[in-house]
Amino acid sequence: MTDTHPRFSRRALLGATGAGLAAGAAAGVAGSSAMGATDTHSSDVVRFRGTHQAGITTPVQDRLHFAAFDVITDSRAELTDLLRRWTVAADRMCRGEETVAGGAVGGGPYRPPSDTGEALGLSPLSLTLTIGFGPGLFGATADAPQQQDRFGLGDRRPACLAELPAFPKDAIEPSRSHGDICIQACADDPQVAVHAVRNLARLGVGVVSVRWSQLGFGRTSSTTTAQATPRNMFGFKDGTANVKADQSDLLDRWVWVHHDDNPTAARWMTGGSYLVARRIRMYIEPWDRASLSEQEQVVGRSKGSGAPLGATAEFDTPDFRLTSAGTPLIARTAHIRLAHPDSLGGVRLLRRGYNFTDGSDGFGHLDAGLFFIAYCRDPQAQFVPMQHALAAKDAMMEYITHNGSALFACPPGLAADEWWGQRLFDD
Repeated sequence: MTDTHPRFSRRALLGATGAGLAAGAAAGVAGSSAMGATDTHSSDVVRFRGTHQAGITTPVQDRLHFAAFDVITDSRAELTDLLRRWTVAADRMCRGEETVAGGAVGGGPYRPPSDTGEALGLSPLSLTLTIGFGPGLFGATADAPQQQDRFGLGDRRPACLAELPAFPKDAIEPSRSHGDICIQACADDPQVAVHAVRNLARLGVGVVSVRWSQLGFGRTSSTTTAQATPRNMFGFKDGTANVKADQSDLLDRWVWVHHDDNPTAARWMTGGSYLVARRIRMYIEPWDRASLSEQEQVVGRSKGSGAPLGATAEFDTPDFRLTSAGTPLIARTAHIRLAHPDSLGGVRLLRRGYNFTDGSDGFGHLDAGLFFIAYCRDPQAQFVPMQHALAAKDAMMEYITHNGSALFACPPGLAADEWWGQRLFDD
């Protein structure tokens, strides 16, 4: 669970109205537009192409629009054509351009604009677009056991891309879970991120439909040492021990898929990573009534400094042996203890989640929490054991519920002229 960018504008209001926008996006009509190239600055541009996809180790931006799509065509040609068109549009938007030149107003008065236009005049503000493919794209899943291998990809499904199991205390809602394709749009302005997903959804009409989406504000982790540790909706610093972009040895071991991780047919994932998404509802009202001491015992850290209990500074190594009158200073059920690599055989994840507030639940309670996103080399060996341990013992489970879940295979970055998914679909 997790600093907010010091950016204030009329567009920042979008982050405070997440429920309305998320509902609109779920209907396939979320925010939109093309960025005016006249306001683009090189410092705002994150390279779209490279060895790995942007949006994984990229310094975490302040805003998120995440969308999962169902593929509604059975035509492989239609799907690959869309992926080609998406790639062109995504590349342009990440440079601060419209999806097509003159798309918002240059097509004439008697036809729909080919770019929705709400980002005209805005720079890209570090926009990154990251794509992933879900288990359902490859055939039958537990969620859709009758689904056929529509695109002849069954033998190319990596073994790691198996649906996440049910964990104790989960309350997973299908309408917030799964999907054939995901798009993660991150930027330092909500309108830029929403515009990107809206335009990709518009381009996909008839081929894909939005299954669910989530808006996020205020990152809940840092991927670089230059970023301060942010706070989550419980008010605690989050992601202190996250893997950082300059820790190449840890990235290689725990984040990037290796050549030998898959048989030949699934080696299109070499250099990629697996994305775990979990919508975690946080019960704000009971938490706010808990004493500071109880909150710190649940988390295992000081709320003010972020230091592990018994230590003085945030980045001090937790000492789980410390006791007071025979009782561990960091409780055996504390979140920090159970999620620590020392408790998980050294396993690490790269996290880049976001806070969310989606209005109320109809009973006067805030529908808010953490949209957890983590990247890993093998979700079955990394995320699954961790979540089993947390679900079984973590004292924080009294204050949270996981109600959305998805897993996607995010291929490596793109070479020049390559399109999203090309290595997967190439014969």
